[in-house]
Amino acid sequence: MLSFLKKDRFSSRGAVEFMIVGLGNPGKQYENTRHNAGFMALDRIAEKAHAEIKRIKYKGLTGECTLAGKRVLLLKPSTFMNLSGQSVQEAMSFYKLPPERVLILFDDINLAPGKLRIRRKGSDGGHNGMKNIIYLSGSDQFPRIKLGVGQKPHPDYDLADWVLSRFSAQELKDLSPALDNAAAAAELILKGEVDRAMNLYNS
Repeated sequence: MLSFLKKDRFSSRGAVEFMIVGLGNPGKQYENTRHNAGFMALDRIAEKAHAEIKRIKYKGLTGECTLAGKRVLLLKPSTFMNLSGQSVQEAMSFYKLPPERVLILFDDINLAPGKLRIRRKGSDGGHNGMKNIIYLSGSDQFPRIKLGVGQKPHPDYDLADWVLSRFSAQELKDLSPALDNAAAAAELILKGEVDRAMNLYNS
């Protein structure tokens, strides 16, 4: 079994055909915060693909793996959330990837932890990371998987404080299967089966 995994991991060394980006903020102080749900989902994909995201490149941390038969770059921007587009655009330019081949994973405060919303393209929806990516790339054609992180407990609660707060133990438990579903949905999206991913995993 181990020899099979090793062969599968290293057998494909072709050019990057697709990119999966998890959005979040770098640093231990932001681990397990709501705004880092994209990082958490990308880590789950890397874990399942036996990949490591640790190479510093394109203003972020990167790794490579084979997913759905395609060579994939995994990217965590290190620019902090509001400047995510700097990292994404640099990697897209290097590999000459169109937005349609760049899957973005990020948090959604309008969904409960454990829920997903998959979209083929669309506006930033008020998310500052997506806003910067769309602004710098000049396109909103990015497929995306939005991960529920829960609504503010009170309308007057400061949004920045909320998204930078940590998940409770129960919320992390609820989130875990959603991270698995996000990984499965990402594989379907890479296969061109966006509609199937939406039907299976959209809340």
